[in-house]
Amino acid sequence: MSKLTSNELMQHRFRGYMPVVIDVETAGFNAKTDALLEIAAVTLTFTADGLLVPAQTLHYHIEPFEGANIERAAIEFNGIEPFSPLRGAIDEATALKELFKPIRKAQKDAGCQRCILVGHNATFDHGFLMAAADRANIKRNPFHPFVTFDTAALAAVFLGQTVLLKACQAAGIPFDHKQAHSALYDTERTAELFCYMVNRYQQLGGWPLEPNNEA
Repeated sequence: MSKLTSNELMQHRFRGYMPVVIDVETAGFNAKTDALLEIAAVTLTFTADGLLVPAQTLHYHIEPFEGANIERAAIEFNGIEPFSPLRGAIDEATALKELFKPIRKAQKDAGCQRCILVGHNATFDHGFLMAAADRANIKRNPFHPFVTFDTAALAAVFLGQTVLLKACQAAGIPFDHKQAHSALYDTERTAELFCYMVNRYQQLGGWPLEPNNEA
């Protein structure tokens, strides 16, 4: 494995898939009806030493789609004012096209056939991403339609924690709770957490896997 290029490592390590860390901030829990307000992504790469590390960061504030539901409790929780001009928000279609373009390039450069969404409680982020892509009628969505890597589940196994803040603390990753619930901040910390777990597993001898020849 150590003699492979970073792109070859990506192909081999994740079976032809490229993990991309995603976090969203929304105006509710229903991906079909509630507004997507913010999305951030971090692509990953392998170093020459075979360590997985964050690569490119992408971040967009998004205008509520026409007819979107906005739950006041969600807005009070994440502190986002959906219609504030200070957000510099753009429409969903523009945001996703700009998001997907460099992600597809990274996927192509790595020789991977598909991207896998990595998220903390990934089903939530995946649902909103896919619903927005459907509304925008985007045909070239690089993400797998249903497979995700959930760092909450992985952290439960690796670190005995499921909350992002506590999992990061257990991994020795600094976490400022005052910045939490920003898509950009949470995505960057989730990316660090995912890389930590993958790299730690490798350091413990978990990869590459050796066949068990015992009778």
